[in-house]
Amino acid sequence: MTDKVRPKKQLGQHFLTHLPTAQKIVDALTGYGGYTQVLEVGAGMGVLTKFLLQKPEFKVSVAEIDQESVQYLQKNFVELPILQGDFLKMDLTNFAPNFGVIGNFPYNISSQIVFKIIDNRTQIPEMVGMFQREMAQRIAEPPGTKTYGIISVLTQAFYEVEYLFTVSEGVFNPPPKVKSAVIRLKRKEIEPDCDLNLFRLVVKTAFNQRRKMLSNSLKVYMPDVPSKFLNERPEQLSLAQFVEIVKCISAAKAIQNA
Repeated sequence: MTDKVRPKKQLGQHFLTHLPTAQKIVDALTGYGGYTQVLEVGAGMGVLTKFLLQKPEFKVSVAEIDQESVQYLQKNFVELPILQGDFLKMDLTNFAPNFGVIGNFPYNISSQIVFKIIDNRTQIPEMVGMFQREMAQRIAEPPGTKTYGIISVLTQAFYEVEYLFTVSEGVFNPPPKVKSAVIRLKRKEIEPDCDLNLFRLVVKTAFNQRRKMLSNSLKVYMPDVPSKFLNERPEQLSLAQFVEIVKCISAAKAIQNA
């Protein structure tokens, strides 16, 4: 490899330097869903990239916003396809009909990356990603805890979430001030059987006042929320219970509009 890329704080860059960890992350991709294309988000200096390129079953591309990293990758991975720009703004519809996503994600936009994957879930059956440990735990969290929230419910609605392993601060340059973790998402075969736009809205509305009971936080949907949920707080509800609430609200609207 030649030259180096300077980590940029404004881009949330913490470059992974520990090769065994990089290998472990890449090995977590299973090809679930039958994809052969892999898109790495934020390749940096290509620590994950070089292990990905050793996988003959995958055709690898990277998305990179940092021009210095782009130049480094072009010099050191000559034939590597590079999508230059902001992954969050990319139109992925023409990239591939079926592909996996992997990355050491910038912590400051990691939740937005997850929502981007959810929005493009018909194309993305699997994701393996490095997150700040707190965010990884939040995505994987079951109901009944303080960290269970919007991203937990919305991710688990469409993907099976696996918390794979924790990563220490010392394997990065520069070292972050928190521990990291790697999670894997595998797309569910069956999506929630309800109005999905309303589902998202109800979940977000409930958790925007997470300390309040649903009788207060979902007041806008009264009296269509089932009474058995009115004294519950959002973190106490399972995915299935949120779906039940949405179905009741949809049914009431249908009657009103008939």
